Amino acid sequence: MSFFNKVLASVGIGGTKVDTKLERDTLVPGETVRGIVEITGGSTEQTIDSIYLSLNTVYLKESNDKKYSVTTAIDRFKISDPFLIKPNEKKEIPFSFRLPLDTPVTIGRTKVWLSTGLDIKNAVDPTDTDYVRVLPNKGMSAILSAVEDLGFRLREADCEQASYRLKRRLPFVQEFEYVPVSGRFRGRLDELEVVMFPGEGGEIEVLMQVDRRARGLGGFLSEALSMDESNVRLLVTQSDLPAVRDKIMAVIERYS
Repeated sequence: MSFFNKVLASVGIGGTKVDTKLERDTLVPGETVRGIVEITGGSTEQTIDSIYLSLNTVYLKESNDKKYSVTTAIDRFKISDPFLIKPNEKKEIPFSFRLPLDTPVTIGRTKVWLSTGLDIKNAVDPTDTDYVRVLPNKGMSAILSAVEDLGFRLREADCEQASYRLKRRLPFVQEFEYVPVSGRFRGRLDELEVVMFPGEGGEIEVLMQVDRRARGLGGFLSEALSMDESNVRLLVTQSDLPAVRDKIMAVIERYS
């Protein structure tokens, strides 16, 4: 290798390419993600310090009464130790990891993607981006379906900065915002916000904000003082799923 080629490699012009191929791109939190990373050497020999996969999403953060989007890593996985890639050489690195339970589902404007990167010392690191579809698990699906069965329509689903009270491992929570369009809660509620935290045992901690519709002078006063909202916490286990609609309805009834 000539000195000129060494210089080209050190500034990232060696041309090493990376491409990630997933076994499936539709997933459920808690499932195992499998795939391979294909690395193709460029015009020069290069040392790859590591290959990493980063699972990412975007959430809304508020500052000075303005909202802006922030990209954050849900998790990061190292899948290789240092190795040498020769010119035009092809390598395949298999990988598997568990999709974190707190990965947001890709409903509404929420997007989740996997970015693959090679750490190459003193070089511009090549990366690859792959979007994935994340579906709610069985318990989450049952909860969201129950809310819709009660006459609510999903208005939007967003990842937003978590308040101190709601913060867990990640700096955001995924909020599902519903409006009542039919049934017993139409005219009684303005909206219903739902946040879910799946647990390792299949249980789901559900937080609901029941926003009551203002009624009369006293109602408007309550609304102005932000007294029209009730924050409710309940735990839904696997054994609760057959009757989860009734459980949620009872809670909303109590606070609406």
